[in-house]
Amino acid sequence: MDKVLQQLTLDFFGTGQHKMAADAFFQQDNAVFLDVRSSEEAASLAIRMQHLPNIRIINIPVNEIPERVGELPNGDLIGVFCPANVRSAIVYAWLLAQNFTNVRIITGGYAAITEAVLPGKVRKALNSAT
Repeated sequence: MDKVLQQLTLDFFGTGQHKMAADAFFQQDNAVFLDVRSSEEAASLAIRMQHLPNIRIINIPVNEIPERVGELPNGDLIGVFCPANVRSAIVYAWLLAQNFTNVRIITGGYAAITEAVLPGKVRKALNSAT
């Protein structure tokens, strides 16, 4: 973890290497949307993105990440999500310490996710998939 923290410099944060907007994330190929909210939160407000076959949704609550890390593909882009980016920042740093190299924090919380699934954007995604 020391090595990861030493890399988190002003240049790193200043260039935004740690984050990605929801819209940009959902346009990626072979990406994993890692939802680190609690099981109760995920059950109350599920995120499915069924219209995006390029995105795999996995809910692993932050406290279960160490035991379930084997469910995550190392190599594919992993976008870590929680509404306030606190838990996602913790998991982001932890995954980097576990040698995951293609990880980003999905920014914007629920509002950004909602914006990404407006009818016009869903229609565009469906049309481009056919």
